[in-house]
Amino acid sequence: MSLFFITVCNKKRVHDYPQIIQGDTLRVITLNTSTSFFLYRDQPMGYHYEMVRDFCNQHGLVPKIIVAKNNRELISLLQLGVGDLIAYNIPVTNALKDSVLFAGLQHITHQVLVQRSLRTDTLITDVTGLVGKKVTVMGSSKYRDRLENLNVELGGGIQIETAYSDTLTVEDLIRSVSRGEIAYTVADNDLARLNQTYFRNLDVNLSVSFEQRSSWVVRKNSPILADSLKSWFERKSTAPLFLRVEKRYFEETKGYLHTDRLSYSEILHHGIISPFDTWFKQQGQRLKIDWRLLASISWQESTFETEGESWAGAIGLMGLMPATAASLGVSRDELFDPETNIRIGAEYLKYLLAIFSSVPDPMERMKLSLAAYNGGLGHLSDARALAEKYGADKNVWEGNVEKYIQLKRLEQYYTDPVCKNGYFRADETINYVQNVIDRWRFYQETVPQ
Repeated sequence: MSLFFITVCNKKRVHDYPQIIQGDTLRVITLNTSTSFFLYRDQPMGYHYEMVRDFCNQHGLVPKIIVAKNNRELISLLQLGVGDLIAYNIPVTNALKDSVLFAGLQHITHQVLVQRSLRTDTLITDVTGLVGKKVTVMGSSKYRDRLENLNVELGGGIQIETAYSDTLTVEDLIRSVSRGEIAYTVADNDLARLNQTYFRNLDVNLSVSFEQRSSWVVRKNSPILADSLKSWFERKSTAPLFLRVEKRYFEETKGYLHTDRLSYSEILHHGIISPFDTWFKQQGQRLKIDWRLLASISWQESTFETEGESWAGAIGLMGLMPATAASLGVSRDELFDPETNIRIGAEYLKYLLAIFSSVPDPMERMKLSLAAYNGGLGHLSDARALAEKYGADKNVWEGNVEKYIQLKRLEQYYTDPVCKNGYFRADETINYVQNVIDRWRFYQETVPQ
C-alpha cells in the first residue's frame, strides 16, 4: 500500500464516504507522535496509523496522511475540508458534539502516576500517598492542572515541581523517572504504557484522574463515513489484528533491558562468536567489512536468534525490515534463512557506507551508517541537515549529528524546514550505535580477524 506524507493541503472540498470511495483515498489528519504516526527505519508506523491503515485495507482505500502541527490545528484542518478523518484521541465533549461526529477508534483515557518499581522502591498505590511527595510535571499543562486540583482534594501536601523548558517533553520526564533523576511525573495512560515498553522499571498503574472518553472524529456532514468507521470498530475491537497492534505498541518490550552496555550473554570459545561465523566471514571478505562488526550488529539486532521478529517488524539475525530486503531483491520469507539474512544485512550496511563515502573519517562514517541502519536513513539525513544548519559538524556523530537526532523529538526541530521525516524518538538509535561499536571493539580484542 502506498502512502502519501504531507504537512499542508489547501483543498476545501467536503467529502463523505461515497466521494471518498470514488477517489480511492482517505485523507487522514493526525499528529507526529510516538502513539499516532511516525517513521522508523524509513517505514510509516504508529498505533493510530496502523489502525487507520486496517480500515483503509478493509474498504479498498489508500490513506493520505496529513500531519497537523498541534491539537488545535487537527480540528481546524478537518473543518476546512483539508482532510476527512482525524485519527487521534480527541476528547469526547459536549462542545465538540455540536460540530463533529465521533466515530471509529475509541478509547477510555486517564492520567496516571509514573513511578519507578525497582525492588528497593516503595510504590504509591493510593493518591493519598502523594502527600509529602514531589511530583514533576510540565508547566502550563493539563497534568499540572490535575495535580493542583488533586492537591486541593487531599487538603494540600503534594509538592508540585514545574518543568518549564522548550526542550522538554512529557516523555523526557518519564525517562527521568526511569533513571532516578526525578521521583514522579504524570502522563496520559496510553503514553505511559508505551513508554513502559521502553523502560521496564516503571509502574504506571495508579490513576490520578477521572476517565475521559476519546475517539476519532469526522465532520458533521460526513455521516456515512462515520457509520462506516463505527461498523469497522465494532467488528475489529476484539479481532486478532486489533489485539496484535495493541500489544505491539503498549505491551511488547522495546529498547534495551541491559543495565550494563557490555553485559554480553554470548560466550566466546576458541575464537568463535556464534554458530554463524562462517557466513559473517564470507560476507565480510566479499564486501570488505570486518566480519566481527557484522556479528556485533547481529547480536544487537537479534542476539543470534534466527526466527525472531522485533515489535517494528525487523526480521532475523540482522534485524532487516521486509521493505529493505525487497529493495535488495529478497522476500520477507527468505529473511528467515540465516545465510540470506546475513548476506542482505551486510549488503545494506555496505550500501549505507557508500552513501556516507564523503565523510572523511572511517569511524565517523561507520557510526553514521549504524545510526541509519537502526533508525532509518531519513532521520539520519534530517539530523545531518539540522547539524549543518545550526553550525555543528554533519560528518561527526558524537556531540554533533547525535545531538540533533535526539532533538528530533521536539516539535521546533522535527518541523524545521530542513527536516523531511518528522518526529523521531532517538534513544534506541543512540544506544544502538554505542553498543554495536563497543561490542565490535570487544570482539576485535578477543577474536582473531
